[in-house]
Amino acid sequence: MLNADLLSQQHLQAYKQELMGGGVSIESMEFSAYSQNGEDGILDFLIEILELDCEHSPYPKAFVEFGVQDYTESNTRYLLKKRHWQGLVIDGRADYIDFIKNDEIYWRYDLEATCAFITKDNINTLIHNYLISRNLTNIALLSIDIDGVDYYVWEAIECVAPAIVVIEYNAIFGEQIVSVPYREDFNRFSAHYSGLYFGASLGALIKLGTAKDYIFIGCDKSQTNAFFVHNTLSYKISTLKVQHLSYYCHSHYARQSRDENGTLNYLYGDKRLENIAHLPLSMI
Repeated sequence: MLNADLLSQQHLQAYKQELMGGGVSIESMEFSAYSQNGEDGILDFLIEILELDCEHSPYPKAFVEFGVQDYTESNTRYLLKKRHWQGLVIDGRADYIDFIKNDEIYWRYDLEATCAFITKDNINTLIHNYLISRNLTNIALLSIDIDGVDYYVWEAIECVAPAIVVIEYNAIFGEQIVSVPYREDFNRFSAHYSGLYFGASLGALIKLGTAKDYIFIGCDKSQTNAFFVHNTLSYKISTLKVQHLSYYCHSHYARQSRDENGTLNYLYGDKRLENIAHLPLSMI
């Protein structure tokens, strides 16, 4: 396993060096211990500069993450193990939840795993029930990755106002302000065989974040996840450097598209959007 403490020291040192040059981009803080991309490093860095691990923090050391599959690759496992945070993880497949509950982390740490197919109508109840079970009124981190109607689920959440929100966006939508239309039973591969038709554009999520009192602070290098900080903490993030929207929309190199037989066909660049151009998008 990666030496998490060493990685943490390295990225904090990089922060100090970049700060001397006038501005810090969160993507420069990336490292991965358990995350798919560099989210572990970004989140660890944000927790440090927002002082969320300090005793005086108004936020509990708690998270909610959904769309975790079997939780071996996730945005919060590092926080659970390195910082001993507590949290709720949710996935729609019972076999994944069973796997998590049979993993030693389930008895070693304060982790709650719930099986549920998330909709905009049930998400507040799911989170609220967890809060009650742990005598909490808020969380510090919310991570959203359901490969579908992520925009509408975040829009619906009212029971918590976390310090940090990380949410997946669909970079192939470019600079449009759009999302796939809401469907309670949305599944990306049922919606289109390619698996490319899902989620919302970055611009749509920034617009939603602003309406919910969140400041957009950047994305990971893979252009998969967008990061937001609650505006009450704006004074702590004044050194962060954010690029123009286009910067985060045109260097997404993942080639995970599939053909009608379910075989990877590695579509690249504009061909990805062309493949789903006939499908409806909701203007936000």
